[in-house]
Amino acid sequence: MTITQLQYVLAVAEHKNFTLAAEKCFVTQPTLSMQIQKIEEELKIQIFDRTKKPIQLTDIGQKIVTQAKNIVNEANRIKDIVEQQKGFVGGEFRLGIIPTIMPTLLPMFLGNFIKKYPKVKLIIEELNTDEIILRLKNGKLDAAIAATPLMEEKLKEIVLYYEPFVAYIPENHKMANKTEIEVSDLNLDEILLLQDGHCFRDGILNLCKNQDLTSDNSFQLQSGSFETLIRLADEGLGTTLLPFLHTLDLREKDRAKLHHFKEPKPAREVSLIFPKTELKIHIIEALRQTIAGVIKGAIVFHNVEIISPISKK
Repeated sequence: MTITQLQYVLAVAEHKNFTLAAEKCFVTQPTLSMQIQKIEEELKIQIFDRTKKPIQLTDIGQKIVTQAKNIVNEANRIKDIVEQQKGFVGGEFRLGIIPTIMPTLLPMFLGNFIKKYPKVKLIIEELNTDEIILRLKNGKLDAAIAATPLMEEKLKEIVLYYEPFVAYIPENHKMANKTEIEVSDLNLDEILLLQDGHCFRDGILNLCKNQDLTSDNSFQLQSGSFETLIRLADEGLGTTLLPFLHTLDLREKDRAKLHHFKEPKPAREVSLIFPKTELKIHIIEALRQTIAGVIKGAIVFHNVEIISPISKK
């Protein structure tokens, strides 16, 4: 059997369809089917149950796919070793970024990275943390940028920076005259939150862990936009918390409504995350260096308390 044949097996296992798998592998469906049949004849087993729709793995097929992933990953690792030895930084690289980081961080480093590493083809997707973890484990992402720690055994994390939480408090609020605030000043019931699925929402809930979120409010909000939260706060409908980098582009009159926390400042840890197989580690390191070069001038806070991004429901 060959690496290419194993890649075909993995494609069918993922898409559960021979035609779609062939399209993804840029071969004809008869070619892909013939190569998979050759493996099955060589091993004298059936990898796929073709009588079911969609196509399903047999019991032995499940075990073969697990091993095939390891073999294909190790084959790719050999390519990485050779490229690193040659000093080549290039090729396709799939990067996931969570929604509360993408709009602020990506414009800061993308231009610099493209100029420095023009042979790298970055494919960037905005994904929530759960989807990022799943895709990293399934080999559909090479790396990701998200709030950590995630406590995932199969993933490694390299911390990029610590980003403080900043309170956005409208002018007529009772806390508006406070220069610095404390966590104990917060009232969870009046904090406007992002919708479920955002780890920044979970971070705020963990920050206010001694309070319960009630359902007595006159409205329920399902929004993934900090801009929406800010506008609602300005209408007197509550307060909100923002990541520090998001505050840098606010209008001057809105920045006057920002209130920092007393030290140690609650903050989120933002990291590069990637599988422990460390495939394409040379590109991961290039990303780390590029981001470190642009972020050091934007965030200078040191005395912080890391708030977990993981829901503690």
